[in-house]
Amino acid sequence: MKSQPLFARSRARLLASCLWAGVATSAFAADAPSRELRVWATTADRRYALTELPADAGESAVANKVAESDIAEVADIAIAVDPAQRRQRIEGFGASITDSSAWLLQRKMRPAARKALLRELFAPPPHGIGLGMVRLTIGASDFSLNHYSLDDAPAGRTDPQLKRFALPAQQRDVLATTRAARAINPNLRVMASPWSAPAWMKDSGSLVKGTLRAEHYGSFARYLTRYADALSARGIPLFALTLQNEPSFEPENYPGMRLSAEQRIALIGTHLGPMLRTAGHDIRILDWDHNWDKPEEPTAVLSDPVASRYVDGVAWHCYGGHVSAQSKVRDLFPDKSVYLTECSGGDWEPVRSGGMTLLARDLIVGGTRHWASGVLLWNLALDETSGPHAGGCGNCRGVVTIDRRSGAVTRNDEYYVLAHVSRFVPPGAYRVASSEGRDGVDNVAFVDPVGERTILLVVNSSERPRTVVLEAPGLRTRYALAPKSLHTFVWRDGGGSAEIAGVANRGTNDEL
Repeated sequence: MKSQPLFARSRARLLASCLWAGVATSAFAADAPSRELRVWATTADRRYALTELPADAGESAVANKVAESDIAEVADIAIAVDPAQRRQRIEGFGASITDSSAWLLQRKMRPAARKALLRELFAPPPHGIGLGMVRLTIGASDFSLNHYSLDDAPAGRTDPQLKRFALPAQQRDVLATTRAARAINPNLRVMASPWSAPAWMKDSGSLVKGTLRAEHYGSFARYLTRYADALSARGIPLFALTLQNEPSFEPENYPGMRLSAEQRIALIGTHLGPMLRTAGHDIRILDWDHNWDKPEEPTAVLSDPVASRYVDGVAWHCYGGHVSAQSKVRDLFPDKSVYLTECSGGDWEPVRSGGMTLLARDLIVGGTRHWASGVLLWNLALDETSGPHAGGCGNCRGVVTIDRRSGAVTRNDEYYVLAHVSRFVPPGAYRVASSEGRDGVDNVAFVDPVGERTILLVVNSSERPRTVVLEAPGLRTRYALAPKSLHTFVWRDGGGSAEIAGVANRGTNDEL
């Protein structure tokens, strides 16, 4: 659908002068919505920070200070939404509770402050932003205080029966944090990924580098199954599991392990898949858990007739390639799910200059428009020095920053990127059809599980204000967007309050 300006340039100039005088003109409200509409916005400069704005189009222009030149010279962007055209089911949005994140929460915050922050992060609105999915590391990652596995053996020794298996002290903070989050949000989805098998299972004899020895495929499958058993016994059932974090990469200074598609096929089809079923676990196995730049890797696993029976879908990371790879693989295997399981913000390009709107555009809009049922960022929390960490990334950023000296909390771009969907899109919602983005304005739309409310996230990556024309059954309105901003629109069939607090309690990528 092509966008057409609603007003002639001369009328726009007249309107702009009225707006700068603080007057909401009838012209701007000419296409007033016939359904209740509520709007929340965050701007890169934090003038707005998940702030509810007037839904009236004229008032929005006053609030967002649309200048005369911007109104006169920039055409409207038309966004059509069709809630009847449902796409994938949404499972949740969230981040990883790494060892570092949990250590900061448990050791560097006072109990009352920690309780308040976890409530803010995981409680449904109006008390929190409703994060609905988290990822745990099975053993150490780069964001741990030291390197370890759950079955470390003395040098030169093996333990194929896992007699040394235990959840070590390093995991206590993670378990405490995850249990607290589940107490706040009992529907929290928990997935987990190993960074390495125990060193004695690998040809390197080390947690760093190397690959899994063929004679230990069964031991590694038992290791992952024992982890699932251990968490379940502690009141943390796993929703999903990946075989290996970033299996096509061997980091230099933190745990990692290379696993080829052929190895993953054998591990899943012959060992882990049957073992989880025999143990009675209803856990989704996700393949790959690595970047968009090698779609042939998950394609090979899903093409295997034995392994594919046990694989629910594909997990993706953002550090290489393009998000469209998710659709390319999904188009080949439309019965398989899609998840974006890791992407970190931090002090590097293009994240440094793109900031909040780049993350929202590429991960939330791009991720879900390319079939992701869940989007997970990397660390839930890091400190003021981008740590603690034991190797790996030295300039990553958490969803929040916790000052390890004072316990003070800073809400980062990642917080608002997640909040603009997690607060409004409950688990069980569906992505629905909407117009493709253009000219720096991107969008994705959802409908709640019972079909009563439609949620639209609009990202304005431009340095200039933009105006959008929103069209949906029973709704047509024109709205002014602030520069470098996120706007979440929520509407429902006419009558009554939108009751946003109640929301959380209930083929091809063709679009309009």
